[in-house]
Amino acid sequence: MGTERLEKMISNQVTVVGGGLVGAAIAYGAARRGLSVRVLDQGDTAFRASRGNFGLVWLSSKGGGMPEYARWTREAVGLWGGFHQELLDLTGVDSGLVQQGGFWLGFSDEEVQKRADLLAKIDREAGGIPFRMMEPAEIRQYLPDIGPKVAGGSWGAHDGMANPLFLLRALHSGLKKCGADIIAGVDITAIEHDAAAGRFTARSRDGQSWTSGRIVIAAGLGVSGLAEQVGIHAPVVTTRGQVLITERLKPFMDYPTNKARQTAEGTVQIGSTTEDVGLDDGTTVEKIEWLARRAVDTFPHLAHARLVRAWGALRPLTPDGYPIYQESETCPGAFAAVCHSGVTLAAIHANILGPWMGGLMDAPAGVARFCGSRFLGKNTRYASDH
Repeated sequence: MGTERLEKMISNQVTVVGGGLVGAAIAYGAARRGLSVRVLDQGDTAFRASRGNFGLVWLSSKGGGMPEYARWTREAVGLWGGFHQELLDLTGVDSGLVQQGGFWLGFSDEEVQKRADLLAKIDREAGGIPFRMMEPAEIRQYLPDIGPKVAGGSWGAHDGMANPLFLLRALHSGLKKCGADIIAGVDITAIEHDAAAGRFTARSRDGQSWTSGRIVIAAGLGVSGLAEQVGIHAPVVTTRGQVLITERLKPFMDYPTNKARQTAEGTVQIGSTTEDVGLDDGTTVEKIEWLARRAVDTFPHLAHARLVRAWGALRPLTPDGYPIYQESETCPGAFAAVCHSGVTLAAIHANILGPWMGGLMDAPAGVARFCGSRFLGKNTRYASDH
């Protein structure tokens, strides 16, 4: 291969560091538009956030402190139907999308009122995010098995659910169908920028290296240290989510809720916790009991269901819970992406971030609001859940 041709290939290639839900969606969005894409994935040794994702495609309550995020999420859930069908047609893998609405359920009048106030604030500030508050009697028309401890709830017509692991499988399959290279078992520790040549080199712990004209850092818990090397401030904190799964049951839950959802296979997924425990992705008896008790309070007949599995997973997020999407000012062509709603936002990551970070379109309107510099000089401990 001639030197000139090799140089052109390198300059046109996009390297994505991180093959989880966020990185894979961005990479897929770039690859399906014809870009040469390489994914460097840590593989099975990574703290896969998708393992602890509750699987909700959820608009309700998103963006209570940032209207731009509410609007971003609204656009994301609106893209999900077409995104799901595209992946299914391309790969034959069903991401499990069911998007016919969802319920948030509360156990006290005070809790329900607080929810109503939050949703009204979001709809007022962001616009176009309708909701409906319901009394238990009305909720039972949709979820007849709720228990007497449910004091009320909210209904979001845009909400739904998907299977995080099937979604990840579909994205990886789609990447391969689009000609992308997925290199697994790679632990990237350094990124170097050659400004004169306009290229980036990603180096792994075992001495391997890969060079490209653009690079996207979407390595979950590893984003912060790598992003600093290309001039992007992207603080990341962790939360542990514990999740339970029951045996297969006869269908009884037609809509997902914030406390439990029934999968297509009949199992009931119960979750999840939000815990600040560092890098401990284990489970605890205390939280398993709390999740199980809350699920039974919501659907009393679950008291007779057998739990078959419990697990924990670490989820990366920013200190304020909202995403970081940013191109480096000092190293143009380098990007960082981190968020904790990898399922909900998958469609917009593929449709908007992939083409932008791949150099096919200008920065999305309003994306500057998601710049990591908003944390400079601030306490970077996790503040709230979004």
